[in-house]
Amino acid sequence: MDRKYLLKSTIKKAQLARLIAKLVDLFIVLVLGTLFYPFGLILALFYMAIGDSLYGGQSVGKLLMGFAVISLEDGKPCTIKQSTIRNLPILLPLALAIFPPWGVIVGTIFIVPLMLLEVYLLYRLDSGHRLGDVMADTTVIANDPNRIDLRKAKESWFPNEDKNMSPCNRSSL
Repeated sequence: MDRKYLLKSTIKKAQLARLIAKLVDLFIVLVLGTLFYPFGLILALFYMAIGDSLYGGQSVGKLLMGFAVISLEDGKPCTIKQSTIRNLPILLPLALAIFPPWGVIVGTIFIVPLMLLEVYLLYRLDSGHRLGDVMADTTVIANDPNRIDLRKAKESWFPNEDKNMSPCNRSSL
């Protein structure tokens, strides 16, 4: 069995699942923005800005697809600031829709190439990051409830550890 094929097919499935998760979020934004216009558009912008910081780094789409967004700085769930930066390629053109009709036209002109760039980067970068991930220094991971975050571990790996001594100088004899 070809292991490279299995790895590539798994990555393609994960990329497709990420795309579906984003489409679910965009569907929520579309419903809010059109059914409750103009107040719904403000709610849609608010949801898009903070969506990835909800539920421990999960927007509704990521929650349904089993993903979470974490910070590459400290491994913690995505913050509101990172979520906003991460979604700027969608937020900025969407914000223009507040000013009809030209805002909608200009926003559409900008959002189409930005979304194509996001999808292109998702599929072409080896890391699987999209433009928003690069801007906010975040990444998307599979949400595993059994995952252990080593940075949060309270106990040391070394028994009777002396804080001032390097692990290389310790002797267990």
